[in-house]
Amino acid sequence: MSDSLNFVGISGSLRRQSRNSGLLRCAAKSLPDGITLTMAVIADLPLFSEDLENDKPEPVRRFLALAAEADALVLACPEYNYSMAPALKNALDWASREPGNAILNGKPVAILGAGGGMGTSRAQYHLRQTCVCLNLLPLPKPELFADAFSPSFDADGDVADEKLAGQVRGLMLALADWTRRLRGQAR
Repeated sequence: MSDSLNFVGISGSLRRQSRNSGLLRCAAKSLPDGITLTMAVIADLPLFSEDLENDKPEPVRRFLALAAEADALVLACPEYNYSMAPALKNALDWASREPGNAILNGKPVAILGAGGGMGTSRAQYHLRQTCVCLNLLPLPKPELFADAFSPSFDADGDVADEKLAGQVRGLMLALADWTRRLRGQAR
């Protein structure tokens, strides 16, 4: 089996200067050799509708193909009204509708997020509940809750704090180990 891994990052925030997308950009820059992280584009996904399932729009087909090729997902989860962002939930809803839940079933996941006060902890809890339903396998630890309104982020939404960047890197290394363990490739 190959030692290389392909992660797909999905940001639940659609803002250009999103701190959640900034966490994913930081993750992509901090990966060791042999691991890649591709950002999924979900802004153009229509709201899930069974009426579209048999003739999926092109943005849905692209997203599903990308998610299907992923060894693991990295979900950047903003908090909207004490829960996960609708854009992230919509992307998961689309992916869950493939026959037998083939795209998501048993796929390793890392969850991180930036938000106010509690740094998306409530949203991440709801996301973990959704993961149970979808048989996604979230990394138990470490957890990453970032304060989106701190100096840890610059004006473009990028991580500007070395401590936070180190936590993101630690999460990615833990996800790599978790993914390999679940594949039977633990070192």
